[in-house]
Amino acid sequence: HRCIRALTTLQKDPAAPQQYSSIQRRTCSSVSTTRITTHYTIHPRDKDARWEGMEMERFADEADVVIVGGGPAGLSAAIRLKQLANEQEKELRVCLVEKAPQIGAHTLSGACLEPSALVELFPDWKERGASISICVAPLHTPVTEDVFSIFTEKHRIPIPILPGLPMQNHGNYIVRLGNLVRWLGEQAEELGVEIYPGYAAAEVLFHEDGSVKGIATNDVGIAKDGSPKDTFERGMELHAKVTMFGEGCHGHLAKQLYKQFNLRENCEPQTYAIGLKELWMIDEKKWKPGRTEHSVGWPLDRHTYGGSFLYHLNEGEPLVALGFVVGLDYSNPYLSPFREFQRWKHHPFVASTLEGGQRIAYGARALNEGGFQCIPKLTFPGGLLIGCSPGFMNVPKIKGTHTAMKSGILAAEAIFPKVTAENLDSETAGLHIAEYSDNLKNSSVWKELHSVRNIRPSFHNYFGLYGGMVYTGIFYWILRGKEPWTLKHRGLDANQLKPAKDCKPIEYPKPDGKISFDLLSSVALSGTNHEGDQPAHLTLKDDRIPVETNLAIYDGPEQRFCPAGVYEYVPVETGDGMRLQINAQNCVHCKTCDIKDPSQNINWVVPEGGGGPAYNG
Repeated sequence: HRCIRALTTLQKDPAAPQQYSSIQRRTCSSVSTTRITTHYTIHPRDKDARWEGMEMERFADEADVVIVGGGPAGLSAAIRLKQLANEQEKELRVCLVEKAPQIGAHTLSGACLEPSALVELFPDWKERGASISICVAPLHTPVTEDVFSIFTEKHRIPIPILPGLPMQNHGNYIVRLGNLVRWLGEQAEELGVEIYPGYAAAEVLFHEDGSVKGIATNDVGIAKDGSPKDTFERGMELHAKVTMFGEGCHGHLAKQLYKQFNLRENCEPQTYAIGLKELWMIDEKKWKPGRTEHSVGWPLDRHTYGGSFLYHLNEGEPLVALGFVVGLDYSNPYLSPFREFQRWKHHPFVASTLEGGQRIAYGARALNEGGFQCIPKLTFPGGLLIGCSPGFMNVPKIKGTHTAMKSGILAAEAIFPKVTAENLDSETAGLHIAEYSDNLKNSSVWKELHSVRNIRPSFHNYFGLYGGMVYTGIFYWILRGKEPWTLKHRGLDANQLKPAKDCKPIEYPKPDGKISFDLLSSVALSGTNHEGDQPAHLTLKDDRIPVETNLAIYDGPEQRFCPAGVYEYVPVETGDGMRLQINAQNCVHCKTCDIKDPSQNINWVVPEGGGGPAYNG
C-alpha cells in the first residue's frame, strides 16, 4: 500500500505540461524515419545497450484479490466482496487498479440501464445518499417512451415494439454511465476497497506452476525512442490469491490469457462493433426527458450491421446522448464509421432535434457483439474474466452493463469462500475458482444471452438487415430463443475486408460545423491526452506491413476505421513512397485498430497510467 502511494508521487509530476496535441495534425513524436514502433514489447530491453545497468527490480505488494479495471463489472465485484467480508466480519484486502486518471474517466456517456444487477447489489439504491460522503445514485431518467425506426435517406418508417422484444425499455433508466461508475467507485471505497486510478495493468505475472500470480503496473519515464529517461521508474507488482480481469472489451491482458490458457478453444472468435457517441445540449422546446429513439437502415447498406440511438436525459439541463454503432465485420475498406455517424445526424428525424443545439462531448469504444457463441472459458488457475472482457453484451437490447455487473457479483460470490477459507485447498499457487463458470451458466446472464444468440448472426443472409429483422420477428418473438439450432458468425472481423480494387470508394459529404464535424475537432472534445515523450502504445509487430500490405491491398483502412485520427499515410521524407504515421496522442482507447487491422499487425498496449480520454460522464 505504501509502495503504491510512493509510486503515485513519482508518476504524477506536477511540473509536466499538459499537451493536448490530439487536436493537432503534425508529425507524431512516436514516429521515426527508421522505426515506427519503439515499445519494449516489440523490441526487448535486454537486447538494447541503452538499458544496461538500469535497476529493474520492482516493489511487490500482497492482496487477497486484485481487480483489473474500474468499470461496472470490476466495481460490482469489489463491492460484493467487501459486502460479504463485512457481513461475516472477515478481513479481506481487495485492490482495484484502473488505467484512467479518475474512476469513470474512460467510460462513455449515454446508456440505457436495466437496473436488475444494481438492485441486487444495493436494494436501497434510491435511498442511498443520506450520508454526506456518498452522493445519490445518478439514475434520474426512467424511460417513458420508446421509438424504433427504419431510416431511408429522407424518410422514417416507424416500427412498433411488440411486447417482449429486446428493444422494449419499460422499467429501464437512461444514464450517463461515467457518473454511475463514479458513484459505484464511491460505494466501493466506503466499504473499504482500495482503488488506484491512474495505474495501468501492463503485465500478467505467473507462479512457477503456471498459475496467475497477479499483475504489474506499467513502467514510467521511458522516452519516445524507447530509451530510459532520468525519471525512469519500474512499475509495481500486485500479487493475489485470485486476480479478476475486467478490462472491458478486447482487453490487452485478456488477449494474452486467451493464448496462455487456450480459453477460446471451444467458442467462436469474438465479433465486434464500434460505438461512437456524442453528448449535446439542445433547445429545451425539443427536449423530451425519458424518450429513447433507435434506428436501423440509412446511411448503412443492408449488408452492413449497425444502428443508432438517441436518448433524452433528465439531468436538469436539456441533454441528449446520441450514438451510432457499426459492426466491425463490414467488408468495404473505404467505409468510415466516424463519417457514417456524422452523415446519420443529417437525417431529418435526427437533425430536427439537434438544430440549434451544441455538441459538448465525443468519444468512441469497441463493443463485443458475439454474444453466447463467443463466450470463452472464464476461469483458469489464479484468475477469471468478468464483464465486457469475455463479452456479455446483449446485442439486440444494446445493453451490457447489467450483465457485466451481474458477472462481477457472481464472481465475487464464488471467490469469497475460497479466499477466506482457513485451509486453502488448491492444486496451484493461484486459486482456480471453477464455481464461477457454473454459477454464471445457471444465472440470468446465460439464459438471456442464449435466448438472443441467433439474432446477430441472422443478419448474415442475402437480404441482410431485412432478413435479420424478419428472423427476429418470427423466431425470437414467437419462440423466445428456443429454436433447436444455433447460427454462426462469419469469423474474425479482421478477415472480412475485401481488397480495395473490388470495392467502390464512398463519397462522404463535408461536415457543416453545425450538425456534423471533422474528426480532429471531435477528438478535442474527448479530452484525450497522453504524455508526449513515450513510446507509442499502438505497436506494430512488423513496421513494413502497413505500407506493403494494408496500403497496397486495402488502401490503408486504418485511416478510416480509427475514430480518432491516430493513423495517417504520409509521404516519406526523402524519395518516393508513403509511410505510416501514428499519432498516438490522439488515441481514445477504443481498441478498434487492434480488432479490425486486416493484417493483425497492430497490438494495442497500455500507455503510461492516466493517459487517454477524459470523458465527463
